[in-house]
Amino acid sequence: MRPAPDLRVYLVTDAAQCRARGRTVTDTVRAAVAGGATCVQVRAKDADGADFLAQVCDVANAVGELVPVLVNDRVDVYLAARRLGAPVAGVHVGQRDLPATVVRELIGDDAYLGLSAANPEALSAAAAEGACDHVGVGAVRATATKADAPTGIGTDGVSRLAADIALPCVAIGGITPADLPALRAGGLAGAAVVSAICLADDPRAAARRLRRAWEAAR
Repeated sequence: MRPAPDLRVYLVTDAAQCRARGRTVTDTVRAAVAGGATCVQVRAKDADGADFLAQVCDVANAVGELVPVLVNDRVDVYLAARRLGAPVAGVHVGQRDLPATVVRELIGDDAYLGLSAANPEALSAAAAEGACDHVGVGAVRATATKADAPTGIGTDGVSRLAADIALPCVAIGGITPADLPALRAGGLAGAAVVSAICLADDPRAAARRLRRAWEAAR
């Protein structure tokens, strides 16, 4: 089994939220990594391929030597970015995207592969397939950052789901620093956040608060 990336403070980008704070995605990511974010997933559900590729390359070239940069959904964009020399580290897919086993064949054994799972059946399938390195579990709370986000089940619900799989799990969905002690105590490997950083007035400080909350929850 491939090792998972460092999932402790996992930033998932949202271009609209970054723009609302007068920043680019890359500016936000650079600040968050300086503050303690340990992994970045570049997500742009509505972007066309060329724009998304440009954004992925820009982010990866800015921080890809410091933290793993994963591409949301678009295996083709990941492969193109890698061909262009951008230091991308892997892909994250959902239940409605290409099958994880197929994605693994396309990206190779050296890349990270994350998979979203919101119920025991999806988690069991992820473990049985053996294709992914880690799983995104949730949602902790209902969130508007993803149109098909599952219903919130709280930190306890996410912890129960994560306990049923040996793969490292990162919690997702409306997470704040106050949730991190319960998530770490529940066996999660980290927390994925969007608004907590992308909408923050100071993304570096926001990432620092999340990292400190996680480290203090030992």
